Amino acid sequence: MDPLDVISNIDKVIPYYQPIFSADEHKIIGYEVLGRILKDNGEAVSLGPFFKGNDIPDEYKIEVDQKVTAEAIRQFIISDQQGLIFINKDARLLMLDHGESFLEQMLSFKTQGLQLNRIVLELSEKTFQGDFEQLVHVLLYYKTYGIKVAIDNVKGNIGELDRLSLFSPDIIKVDLSQLRNDAGNKMYKDILFSLSVLARKIGASLLFEHIEINYQLQFAWLNGGRYYQGYYLRHPSNEFVQSNILKDKLKERCQNFIRYEKKHLEAGYQFAEDLHKEINRILTLLKKQTQDYDQLLTGLADAFTDKCFRLYMCDENGFQVTSNILKVHGKWEIHERFKGKNWSWRPYFLENIIRMRINKKGLLSDIYSDIDSGEPIRTYSYPYGDGMYLFIDLSYEFLFEEESLLY
Repeated sequence: MDPLDVISNIDKVIPYYQPIFSADEHKIIGYEVLGRILKDNGEAVSLGPFFKGNDIPDEYKIEVDQKVTAEAIRQFIISDQQGLIFINKDARLLMLDHGESFLEQMLSFKTQGLQLNRIVLELSEKTFQGDFEQLVHVLLYYKTYGIKVAIDNVKGNIGELDRLSLFSPDIIKVDLSQLRNDAGNKMYKDILFSLSVLARKIGASLLFEHIEINYQLQFAWLNGGRYYQGYYLRHPSNEFVQSNILKDKLKERCQNFIRYEKKHLEAGYQFAEDLHKEINRILTLLKKQTQDYDQLLTGLADAFTDKCFRLYMCDENGFQVTSNILKVHGKWEIHERFKGKNWSWRPYFLENIIRMRINKKGLLSDIYSDIDSGEPIRTYSYPYGDGMYLFIDLSYEFLFEEESLLY
């Protein structure tokens, strides 16, 4: 896009609005402002390449950005919108004057009826090379005026997590475009799950963007997404729309997700209940033959050879008291070198021990990647008694056959 064509036709630069929907009320809670330029044929062309172009002068970008922002806020005020308005800013351009021009522009509209707590500054900071602490200081200053901060273009890179918390963002925008290309990418899903955990800990809401298919919407719902945005829901347009425009559709989708998730959870609980009974039955028989823990586990391994690939027992402090009974090339082997190892450092280990001790029932873990094989597995933990706990690692092959357990 020729920057001179944009600047010389700045009167044709207009804002477009992409709705953002809420998970709780299933209605539009705000709009992201996007820049467009009208061509002679009436087509509205995205200004994304203009703002992202490295060879375009900063003063051109700032002038066009201020034009888009000013017109968007005027329309926002005139139409008496009750939600939020998301204003995109490049962190580098924002900090050229230490954020003063943006704040001045927002304050100028305050006298016209704009409530600053309706403003969400949507910031892209990935390429920011300036004083990071100064940027954080400016954003915290904005927040004293009620302006909210959203961090944009988050794809779940682990290196971003440390920086994100420093911003104290109100909203974290998560890009789901990669999930469309590779719905089975478990590592990507795990990183996005980490983002959801971080958001909860720092008090931020998750906004999942680039939702283009139903699977992405379901993923966003399942992973704590409070807000949704994307072409699957609504394309950008040059006007605001009725806030309940998708209420019935989203409610229906949500009910489908709830039914699916309940079915999945019920299947997991039922499997755990059945496995608990089966272990009780087999252990009762095996204990009549031997009291040696490794021999007991070998007997269990033979009984559950189609389900698991590893068994071991620990005490309530996480110290392993048995060998690993491990399936290698289809045959069970006893690996004594694991005796005495401590596993209390594992996430949720001690919490699960306490839960089993109190409830006297086994627990089925979520899916996670095995440290040794890297394959997705689940672990069933069983309160053996006498302060001992049995752990059975279910194989990927078994989970794959039991579709309801591979989730």
